[in-house]
Amino acid sequence: MERVAQGAQKISLGLNWVVERACVALLVALVLTVWLGVLSRYVLPISITFTEELARYLMIWTALLAVSCGVVHRQHIGVGFLFERFRPGLRRWLALAFALIGCGFFVVLAYYGSGMVARAMNRTTMVFGLPRGYAVAAVPVAAVLAAVQLLLMGIVDFWGRRPPETTGSAIAGLTPEEAAR
Repeated sequence: MERVAQGAQKISLGLNWVVERACVALLVALVLTVWLGVLSRYVLPISITFTEELARYLMIWTALLAVSCGVVHRQHIGVGFLFERFRPGLRRWLALAFALIGCGFFVVLAYYGSGMVARAMNRTTMVFGLPRGYAVAAVPVAAVLAAVQLLLMGIVDFWGRRPPETTGSAIAGLTPEEAAR
């Protein structure tokens, strides 16, 4: 079963690698858009109206995609003081239960978020005239990514070589020393 945990860990880190690069690209676009807006308002003699709207949607996508990165890096809320007091075998079960509960939450969020996207497709943005559903689609996409990452982390915690020490100690089953490499 340790091979299953290693496979889940590899998938988790690979998916996270892609999402982190997407977040960086979106953040660079966000910074450039905001700077363009500031320059057009106070320095350049031209008026560029799309920068505020584009910056808003880039910020939404960046922040929501970063949720799955936070999950992988275990920067989410955990109850460490209670978790650390249990035996290693019980910690495996608790970590799996926490992952499944979180996964369930994100699946529900993805379900209702997809309904939100469907409703937002009938409304258009002010400047671009595009359906607002494209901006709102960040909710179900980010929720699915977070649910997948939580599921993979639950597999790593349950079937990994060693039981989890705390609820927020490692990246997808790696110790901080291993993650730093």
